[in-house]
Amino acid sequence: MSDPANSDSRPGAKPDARPGARPGPEPGTEVDTHRWWALAVIATAQLMVVLDATIVNIALPSAQRDLGLTNGNRQWVITAYTLAFGGLLLLGGRIADLVGRKRTFVVGLIGFAAASAIGGASTGPEMLFLARALQGAFAALLAPSALSLLTTTFTSGTERAKAFGVFSAIAGAGSAIGLLVGGVLTEYLSWRWCLYVNVPIAAVAVVGAFTLLSDRAGTRGAHGAHLDIPGVVLGCGGLVALVYGLGEAEAKGWNAPLVLGLLLGGVALLCVFVWWQNRSTGPLLPLRIVRDRNRGGSMLIMCLTTVGLFGAFLFMTYFLQTILGYSPLRTGLAFLPLTASIVIGSTQISARLLPYAPPRFLLVPGLLLGAGGLYSLTFIDTHSSYPAHILPGTVLLGLGLGLTFMPAIATGTSGVPARDSGVTSATVNTAQQVGGSIGTALLNTIATTTTSAYLAVHLAAAEKQGGLTPAQKTDIVNTGTVHGFTVAIAWAAVILLAAAVVAALVITGASPRNREAAAAATGARGA
Repeated sequence: MSDPANSDSRPGAKPDARPGARPGPEPGTEVDTHRWWALAVIATAQLMVVLDATIVNIALPSAQRDLGLTNGNRQWVITAYTLAFGGLLLLGGRIADLVGRKRTFVVGLIGFAAASAIGGASTGPEMLFLARALQGAFAALLAPSALSLLTTTFTSGTERAKAFGVFSAIAGAGSAIGLLVGGVLTEYLSWRWCLYVNVPIAAVAVVGAFTLLSDRAGTRGAHGAHLDIPGVVLGCGGLVALVYGLGEAEAKGWNAPLVLGLLLGGVALLCVFVWWQNRSTGPLLPLRIVRDRNRGGSMLIMCLTTVGLFGAFLFMTYFLQTILGYSPLRTGLAFLPLTASIVIGSTQISARLLPYAPPRFLLVPGLLLGAGGLYSLTFIDTHSSYPAHILPGTVLLGLGLGLTFMPAIATGTSGVPARDSGVTSATVNTAQQVGGSIGTALLNTIATTTTSAYLAVHLAAAEKQGGLTPAQKTDIVNTGTVHGFTVAIAWAAVILLAAAVVAALVITGASPRNREAAAAATGARGA
């Protein structure tokens, strides 16, 4: 989909010297004529990874009945994936830098498909848990290599903004799409197809990768580069300990020795990891990547924003199914306006404005809009209706997230040397994964403890007044459950407000057009 009127890619062709003609590619580079088809391949792989974070959620009750999972171990269907994914992302990014983006991308696709097939054919809990962990491990190879391929394929200008708009729309809306697809597959086929569906998608993406993708010049690590094994152990171990500790906090409580030990141990390992990265000659995460205030600030914003997104999915899914009595399919359909709003915010607003506007001019309004959408959801109760009380808040949240994801991802990955693009992309994905894990554990604990406190007071008071009928008790329990949801959603809104403050104070980058103009002016003075 190149524009032959604006560039001539024939060997030996001379630059267009016509007055007013657009400048051609820089010396030493060439326009990838298949770059938009390559974007389709990259986006398909990203969608598959993001879908898998939520598609299994709706299928979990059916899988539990089929495989005999207990209430205690069913969480591992989700946790095994998030632990492997979040804990190995930095390693996956560095592997992509060292052995090549395309090669890592293809291996990730094939491994993810194989793990999905194993999970779909599971005959017992252990087989399913192992398959989910393998999916997470291969997703840790796939996600950073996909984003770094995007970064090196679209390097500047309006095309980069459009490409990142598509990519960020998928990253933001894929979770909601996963809920919808999971509902359809579970209701009309089987929960196993929530895993089998990845196999044909990956097969198409592998064919596209071999025919349309290429590692651009200079996108592999230097000869003799090596993996930072101590960094792998410290970084991955710290992240796994944190994510696992946060996941266990819901069941065991924040004061449990296991939870405290995991959280403190994770923090200690990450502190040692930072110390080691300053000493290592080939660090897993070059600290120069996050020392840049715009890049580091964007990654923090991605982490905080994902907390709000996961919080909305978690509590609205429970509210729709347990309070309003929606089926899995109807619940998935209820998330479509949120998905559409994210896509519109990313591709039709952010992608059009980012080339001309500084990133914070999109980030701050987007985060405030998202916080407003979450705040409106704090007014729901057991008698709320979807059109009047839920739809407006989810649309506001979706538009806000759409405005936020695209400039955050683009800013977090811009200006990075090609040799570091893989690990930078992995850091962005890690920020999202850690944010989602923290959001699920923290907000769910807030909701659970708030509901327990509410029920303890109101059920005891009702018993003293002469007892309760079953219908009255159910009403109090539902009211307490929704109260817990709204308190947790309020905290999610506060977290988005904190992200807006970070965007306003930390992100100082100029618009891409202004950066290009400044670079051209600097080059002219140097000439």
